[in-house]
Amino acid sequence: MHQESDIHPTSVVYPGAVIGKGCTVGPYSVIGSHVEIGPETVIGPHVVLEGHTKIGSKNRIFQFASVGAIPQDLKYHGEASELIIGDGNIIREYVTLQPGTSGGGMITKIGDRNLFMANTHVGHDSMVGNGCVFANSVAVAGHVTIGSYVILGGLVGIHQFVRLGDLAIIGAGAMVSKDIPPFCVAQGDRARLGGVNRLGLDRAKISKDDQITIRRAYRTLFVEKSSAGIRERVEMIRASTENNPHVEKLLSFILEAKRGVPKHRSSASEDSEG
Repeated sequence: MHQESDIHPTSVVYPGAVIGKGCTVGPYSVIGSHVEIGPETVIGPHVVLEGHTKIGSKNRIFQFASVGAIPQDLKYHGEASELIIGDGNIIREYVTLQPGTSGGGMITKIGDRNLFMANTHVGHDSMVGNGCVFANSVAVAGHVTIGSYVILGGLVGIHQFVRLGDLAIIGAGAMVSKDIPPFCVAQGDRARLGGVNRLGLDRAKISKDDQITIRRAYRTLFVEKSSAGIRERVEMIRASTENNPHVEKLLSFILEAKRGVPKHRSSASEDSEG
């Protein structure tokens, strides 16, 4: 079903594919039979869309991207797992986005308005929020959870099962093997924390008072020397902070971190900017 779309005659669209109104499909692109594309999405030349893939509206997918191919997981045996992509995403050259597996919930899900620069890979069963930026050659393993408005620098590698909190920023070349809390900067191999993402907080229009409270909580958690463990520090902050939703998001994330949270890099600025 192709509703008033501009489909180049050299492209291959298999029976069963659904292409929404106002879409463009460029030369030599291939669209599989279980693919659904929302309105006004632009598919460039030489793009391959396959698998049980649902793509929202007003996305732009550039040449040589591979979206929905079977996951790079030896445990995958052909199950009808899904890749779901939201609206307004930009997917650049040679990006690979892959569906889920039976070992991870059968779905990979990507939100809205994300930018995936060239050569980015997002593995099976991963979840990506909204408004994230993946610089060139970011490699995201399977089962990773990435919040919203996260920035990942070029050549970053994310270990499987890692979580990245909202408004985190990961410096170029970092290898991330532990969970990175919301609002934090992380860098290095293996990545350690480098302070609070002050520029990200400004962009998110978080008030100056709340920013001060977040930075104070960060210092208590990661910078100040104390014999107290991380859970004790969390309770200290909760006892001294009145119902701040941003701080509570930070604290809850840390308590739920199954892979642990990196230490603060003492040589880094206490309040780095991203």
